[in-house]
Amino acid sequence: MEINRAEVVAEVSAAYHRYETALLQADATTLDELFWADARTIRYGADEILYGHDAIAAFNKRRRLNPERRLVKTVLTTYGDNFATVSTLFADVPEGMIGRQMQSWARMADGWRVVAAHVSVIDRPNEIGQ
Repeated sequence: MEINRAEVVAEVSAAYHRYETALLQADATTLDELFWADARTIRYGADEILYGHDAIAAFNKRRRLNPERRLVKTVLTTYGDNFATVSTLFADVPEGMIGRQMQSWARMADGWRVVAAHVSVIDRPNEIGQ
């Protein structure tokens, strides 16, 4: 299996940047498109546990604009041609905290889709990983 083939990284990166732009703009339509439309899709959020695309879409409809979101470190890794993970830290959280977001992306017939996601906020460690 080839890790981080340039063209696959570029595809996932483009999909992820669409996701981030939609998140900042509270664009529920694009967010819904980028989550796999399946009952097996999971999103564990900072305050919610969502099983299935319908629950995630309902949550996305309640999103607010988030122009203050600032990514601290993003790591994108592709595994072969059809699977990737994107992990990032974000800093639009209370002082002394750090947000963490991990997504599993899979290539589907209609493009790259988030199949599982986890968001959490923790006390900020003294050192943020290299």
